[in-house]
Amino acid sequence: MTEAIHIGRNPAHEPDLQKLMTQVAQGDQGAFAALYDAAAGAVFGIVRKILRDHAQSEEVAQEVWLEVWRTAPRYRVERGTVLNWLLTLAHRRTVDRVRSAEATTARDHRAALLEQTPGFDEVSEQVQARAEREELRRCLRTLTEIQRQSVTLAYYQGLTYKEVAEQLSTPLGTIKTRLRDGLIRLRDCLGVTA
Repeated sequence: MTEAIHIGRNPAHEPDLQKLMTQVAQGDQGAFAALYDAAAGAVFGIVRKILRDHAQSEEVAQEVWLEVWRTAPRYRVERGTVLNWLLTLAHRRTVDRVRSAEATTARDHRAALLEQTPGFDEVSEQVQARAEREELRRCLRTLTEIQRQSVTLAYYQGLTYKEVAEQLSTPLGTIKTRLRDGLIRLRDCLGVTA
């Protein structure tokens, strides 16, 4: 009579997972250790296949075994084998981890986009600034030539009143008056209230 040759594990020496699960459900730590020894490779394998990261796979597999310890009384024979139940728990926990990681990545991406988004509408700001410049140019054209020169030198070129007077060869008092009158006319033209 020839003896069967087994590659890998010998089924005759395999523990009865159903019996171990019943004992684990009753809080038997020895049975839990035996169940772990019998099925840890399969649990880790399915987790590792989905996650591909060794460290995260170890973490998720540990969470699965904690869940097995806590929820062993909920296992029902009529719904499938112990190994299938363990692998289902592992698969669900792993998919939860993947979804959590994807949600975190998406949340971080949205946050980064919000940080890059200016706090104002850049286009409308540019349009408004252009409109204001055009209105100011229009109002500057309503000034007399000497008022426009005085305002331009003082406010666009940054000259002092004295420097404006020297550049235009006009007395300082006259420049001050022209600037005051020019600014009043600009204020009225632009509709600015004092």
